[in-house]
Amino acid sequence: MPQETDPRIAAIAAEATEWRRHFHANPELAFEEVQTSDFVAEKLASWGITVTRGIAGTGLVGTLKGGRVGANAGRAIGLRADMDALPILEETGVPYASTIPGKMHACGHDGHTAMLLGAARYLAETRDFEGTVHFIFQPAEEKGGGGRVMVEEGLFTRFPCDAVYGIHNGSNVPKGTFVITQGITNAAADTVTLKVRGKGGHAARPHTALDPVLAAAHIIVALQSVVARRVDPLDSAVLSLCSIHGGSACNVIPEEVVIEGTVRTLRPETRDAMQRLLTEVATATATAQGVQLEILYERGYPPVVNSDGPVARAQLAAARLAGEARVVTQAPPTMGGEDFSYMANTVPGCFIRLGQVEEGKPSFGAHHPRYNFNDAILPTGIAFWSALVEQELAAD
Repeated sequence: MPQETDPRIAAIAAEATEWRRHFHANPELAFEEVQTSDFVAEKLASWGITVTRGIAGTGLVGTLKGGRVGANAGRAIGLRADMDALPILEETGVPYASTIPGKMHACGHDGHTAMLLGAARYLAETRDFEGTVHFIFQPAEEKGGGGRVMVEEGLFTRFPCDAVYGIHNGSNVPKGTFVITQGITNAAADTVTLKVRGKGGHAARPHTALDPVLAAAHIIVALQSVVARRVDPLDSAVLSLCSIHGGSACNVIPEEVVIEGTVRTLRPETRDAMQRLLTEVATATATAQGVQLEILYERGYPPVVNSDGPVARAQLAAARLAGEARVVTQAPPTMGGEDFSYMANTVPGCFIRLGQVEEGKPSFGAHHPRYNFNDAILPTGIAFWSALVEQELAAD
């Protein structure tokens, strides 16, 4: 079983660092990952891995059969990495910073892709397992639900898997620590758009207009009481209104203001209640202000729910690799959303966090313009993926 210090892993990780930095310098947004997909496909094919492209547009699957034959020859597992970047202006100052203004890998998908690509190379060279491993390179995790699209386009009917696994870097977890927990690991992620319509007019004569800016401000403040006063404190919910647009001049009352935000929940009952309460409070506030209100509430990614079997097996592989002290098996879920949920809802799945924070060094969270994936965890990730495959598809 490979270890982090294995010379072969170290050599592959050094090359994977170059791949990761290439991805970082050339970020592509959701469903636009053409160059990234081409790069991944070329590498996989060069190692003798069968490549199937065009799943969810830029998504692809690399299929590798083990070199051993036995009782596990009919088993298959899937390993998933996401490839897309974010519409953020990078501020890291690193030599390999984004070459495309307004786009950057601010969530570590460049590292996830390089990590899985490195494992694919190791396993293609050793093939010390039975059965089949499918390397799933997914587009559009950040926006568009590429995981959902891959599933809808027959991912697991075309590439049957007994279990599927995914890794996300942990930007608040110590370097090399695995967080592998049962049950819900990530929240449901919904979006809301509130269009507040009033009557425009001259700023010097507000009594002749109907100010949607003021009404929008009242709606925003009122909605902050929903979680604080209408949700059980022992439950979990987040309502963040993150964008407001309206008006074009300092002396003109506009006709419309648009507010956008997100709602995060863990339980289906809370998800339903948040949609209902948000609608009730926003509508009542708009009525009190005399404005019209249009609400567009979109259900997004469902929660990620880890299955017991894959969790136990991932915990075992991580403990064998890194030691039990570096495996966290009890931790609260994150309120971040993840479209790995669609895969884990279709076949038994396990979503894992791999810590990247080094003590004494500055660390910026995901989606921050100064965030950067820590290349020092690439050997750990590559070794874990490889060890998991050899464990799950072990020769009898």
